[in-house]
Amino acid sequence: MRRVVITGAGTVNPLGNDVPTTLAAMRAGRCAIGPLEGLRDQDRLAVQIGAQVRGFVPEEHFDRQRLPLLDRFAQFALVAARQAVAQSGLSFSDGLGDRAGVVMGTAGGGNTTVDDNYRAVHAEGKNRVHPFVVPRLMHNAAASHISMEFGLRGPGLAVSTACASSNHAMGLALQLIRGGGADVIVTGGSEAMLCFGGLKAWEGLRVMSRDGCRPFAASRNGLVMGEGGAVFVFEELEHARARDAVILAEVAGFGMTSDAGDIVAPALDGPVRAMCLALADAGLAAEQIGYVNAHGTGTTANDRTEAQALHAVLGSHAALVPVSSTKSMHGHLIGGTGAVELLACLLALREGVIAPTVNFDSPDPDCAVDAVPNAARKVGAVAAVLSNAFAFGGLNAVLALRRVQARAGAGGPAPRRRKAPTPPGVFRAR
Repeated sequence: MRRVVITGAGTVNPLGNDVPTTLAAMRAGRCAIGPLEGLRDQDRLAVQIGAQVRGFVPEEHFDRQRLPLLDRFAQFALVAARQAVAQSGLSFSDGLGDRAGVVMGTAGGGNTTVDDNYRAVHAEGKNRVHPFVVPRLMHNAAASHISMEFGLRGPGLAVSTACASSNHAMGLALQLIRGGGADVIVTGGSEAMLCFGGLKAWEGLRVMSRDGCRPFAASRNGLVMGEGGAVFVFEELEHARARDAVILAEVAGFGMTSDAGDIVAPALDGPVRAMCLALADAGLAAEQIGYVNAHGTGTTANDRTEAQALHAVLGSHAALVPVSSTKSMHGHLIGGTGAVELLACLLALREGVIAPTVNFDSPDPDCAVDAVPNAARKVGAVAAVLSNAFAFGGLNAVLALRRVQARAGAGGPAPRRRKAPTPPGVFRAR
């Protein structure tokens, strides 16, 4: 089986506008959640906090001809993709472009474009909108602009599965390379939902906190919205080795399931099966997992259900595994959140540093996990990690990553596939 590794990473998110700044913020346990600034009709919002991207000036990245084509979510994606491709050292000339593609996740696509133009037509009474409204708002805009910028002429698509969008996108990228459909995929996710309409919609769900995000804590009372995204270069292992690329980690496994239950309420068996499938796909035992980046939204139901699922999958090892939610720092980036959270997984694998769950005040006995409260933790070598994403609609996507050794033994022999474990007493009859 063809193996897949990460050779480049880039990001624009509330913690930083590049990877080094973001990782430094995670090590420091810095929280980017604060009062919202500069939104139209902000005084009509009940929730006045969020995690905004700061210091991002679009005109510094795009010329006047291109900028009108780009919604904010596509801007984030393109800048992050430039960083990732630059780090990878790849050039897509000489035929590689035909064997390279792009798979990007987003839940809402061009939300700011939709918000601005509904306002123009319905509130301001205008009868025309800009001719680029459709190219700006479409969900595949980021993927298409990335493919055009780098000449990626292989598979190209956008994935929209709410909060699991970027994990699904990266999982599909893994499968495309494994199956021989491409040698390189630029993949990740981005979102820009911090606009009046986006925030009003989430307020209607009554899942948002007005005072901060505290995943797994007894006082948690909801999620906090953020914006931004991250992009990675996924590359077939031997292709990367042949050019002596620096390998950040191996994308070892992927599991995806559907709850087939409630449109918003979390279930237990779907997340359990997704984690079990990711472990089996990677050939990993539960005891080999040294960190889990939790979905950890900070809502009462999600965190309790995820903690139960982790105990069902990891068994007695669950009490020993650090489980943190970086949403406490960068907010919930919806379709882009899994991609930014993958950076915390790279931090664990490459440095043995576990990013914390900040704002944690007191533990909830219904969430019996080691949430790495408030301060990053140095734990030494971490061999493998899981990254969870569980979306509204009951769509679950879990990635398993493995640390790659120096080139002489990079990753070791291909792992043996394991049969997916079936924890007793977990699955409910349909």
